[in-house]
Amino acid sequence: MRAVVVDRWMEPSELAVSELPDPKVGSGQLGIEVRAAGCNFFDILLVQGRYQVKPPFPFVPGGEVAGVVREVGPGARGFSVGDRVLAAVPIGGYAERAAIPAALAHAMPEAMSFEEGAAFPIVYPTSYAGLVNRAALRPGETLLVHAAAGGVGLAAVQIGKALGARVIATAGGADKLRVAEQAGADAAIDYTAEDFVLRVKELTDGRGADVIYDSVGGDVFERSLKCIAWNGRLLVIGFASGQIPSVAANRILLKNISVVGLHWGAYARYEPARVPEAFAALFALYAEKKIQPVIFERFPLERVTEALAALGGRKSYGKVVLCP
Repeated sequence: MRAVVVDRWMEPSELAVSELPDPKVGSGQLGIEVRAAGCNFFDILLVQGRYQVKPPFPFVPGGEVAGVVREVGPGARGFSVGDRVLAAVPIGGYAERAAIPAALAHAMPEAMSFEEGAAFPIVYPTSYAGLVNRAALRPGETLLVHAAAGGVGLAAVQIGKALGARVIATAGGADKLRVAEQAGADAAIDYTAEDFVLRVKELTDGRGADVIYDSVGGDVFERSLKCIAWNGRLLVIGFASGQIPSVAANRILLKNISVVGLHWGAYARYEPARVPEAFAALFALYAEKKIQPVIFERFPLERVTEALAALGGRKSYGKVVLCP
């Protein structure tokens, strides 16, 4: 099979497609024909050796897949050959074939394309669990989404609107603001041209945002504390800026706010029942056309370097997808 193989720590620009034997399908696994694989920023860190997980060489990167079941391993239940599935997996997605744990797979809705399926299993449950389980977003509240044109950001915008919130989006540049507005944002702020703190206060008559969705960290987190409402919830999703902020506890006290974290990947260990709950709710929203993955561009496997360059250079919006 054709696959992107990492045999040493390297830059994404050095990646190339090689031939590998098809992966062996073990106990509890599904052998799938990969029709699409989602690209994520952690894939870049993984191949550079800068991610917290360091697989042994050689390995195939890629943590999101959508495809067709071609083999059902011993003990793998709930799936049959020919089923269309999506999954978030540790590695192995950038290839024509993959062996994935059946426990991580979900049957795709009939109307969902493989490209949409590959763009779904990380960003949508992350945003859903953050807004529903952790921030308890309620209808009528104001939700501020930072980096709203990115993968998790657009998912948060769509889910926030589906939950009945008023959504304010921040992004850099007119094109990305337009993407956020098309996803349902009621107002959009170009953080490169104006102070989002002042604009949020103007848009909320000085009250501030009830829930702030922050996947950026750094200065964005610090400034968000200046435009959060009384009883607000500041939701920590990640640190795309590369800077991990800290907060003085008196600032939490004075406005009666909560700072809450979301580690979606740990739910399978600590609250496994929440995982199928989230996917069931999200598939229902997809069926109702209230959410839909936004695909920036589809790349063939051989153009993996271009795909990751678009992602790493912050030229993309939504999701970048490889199609083996």
